[in-house]
Amino acid sequence: MSTNPEVADGPRAQRHRRPADRKDQLTDRAAELFLARGYDHVSVADIAKAAGVTGPSIYRHFVDKQAILYAAVMSGVEDIEKCTDTALAPAADGQIPIDKAIEKLCALGVTNPRSAALWRWSTAHLTPDQNDEVARRTRKVLQRWSGAVFAHRTDLSARDIDQLAWSILSVNGSVSVHRTRISTARAVAQLVKLVDRVVELTPDRATPIPPMPRAMAEPSGRRDEILDAAAALFQQRGFATVGVDEIGEAVGITGPSVYKHFPSKQAILIGISQRSANRLEASAIAAYSIASDPQSLLAVLVDSYVQVLTSTPDLSVSFNSRSVLERFDNGDLITYQRRYVGRWVNLVEQIETDLPTPEAAVTVHAALTIANDAMRLRRNWSRPDMPALLAYLMKGVLGLPEGGPVGQAGTVLP
Repeated sequence: MSTNPEVADGPRAQRHRRPADRKDQLTDRAAELFLARGYDHVSVADIAKAAGVTGPSIYRHFVDKQAILYAAVMSGVEDIEKCTDTALAPAADGQIPIDKAIEKLCALGVTNPRSAALWRWSTAHLTPDQNDEVARRTRKVLQRWSGAVFAHRTDLSARDIDQLAWSILSVNGSVSVHRTRISTARAVAQLVKLVDRVVELTPDRATPIPPMPRAMAEPSGRRDEILDAAAALFQQRGFATVGVDEIGEAVGITGPSVYKHFPSKQAILIGISQRSANRLEASAIAAYSIASDPQSLLAVLVDSYVQVLTSTPDLSVSFNSRSVLERFDNGDLITYQRRYVGRWVNLVEQIETDLPTPEAAVTVHAALTIANDAMRLRRNWSRPDMPALLAYLMKGVLGLPEGGPVGQAGTVLP
């Protein structure tokens, strides 16, 4: 409807006139749903309902759901680009106020999680050309931030600066993976503090993860062969695009034979997630057996988490499939994940005694997101020191001292 009072819009005009920003509205509603439920569990009808339009009307703007996803991803990238232009604009004296720039970036991550998170979660659903375009533009943004934020770090190599810049993006987008109740101002302030920690890290100082006591005996048999094959396929292509027949073929059996061990593909995913939860629980018990003070214990938990994350795809698949698990699991796995993270939050509170619980939770999730993002986006997988690097970055964000004691060495976790 026209906003000009001199223009009389009749009933027919009101029925057929569409808002000029309808496409943006559809993109926004779709982005919210994709982040909340996962791409595979959002339909065009869902998007239409959220936007208050009919399903067919969406096709006036987009050819299919995948096109909507790409538009939502690129809208988020554009938000980051606009924020970068504003934040890194020189002041009157020609200098870039880095502190204010970082604060603006963190504010974007808190108030508009789509911009910081959707592109990181959507690579499996975009075409190679679309992923290349997203990568090209995000890398350009990353280079601008690297040049400004790390200008004083002449001791760092280009590779180290690149790794730290990616870590800053992970920290900035970490609020999208949890639901901690905290005000915008407090969340932004804590993220700024964590980004400042990242800026002062030196990746070359990362040392190998010390051997850990064996946490549990690894089961073997057809059931675990199926879980292994499914986890590898889910990690490569995502849960929704992998069929039971493909899982069976990967272990040398027919699809119907898989159902002798699991009633459904969802049950396979739950089995993978339960196995990763068991590994984390066993590694946590082992950590408590070799460390006692909060700093050492948290350091060992970081090391064990990285070992579990990088040794098998189970944990990464479980984390990336959370929206599926929330639909099909009875809640036990999600409850366990929250309890596990709660251990970390409690230790951070013991280390920083003046830090409120919400800020401690923001800190823990930021550290975990650095590692989870690296595995999901497959950054630096070829680096032999990848586990050591991830552990170093996580400990830096958590504020743990470098080279602290971590307890007695044992045999390496499987």
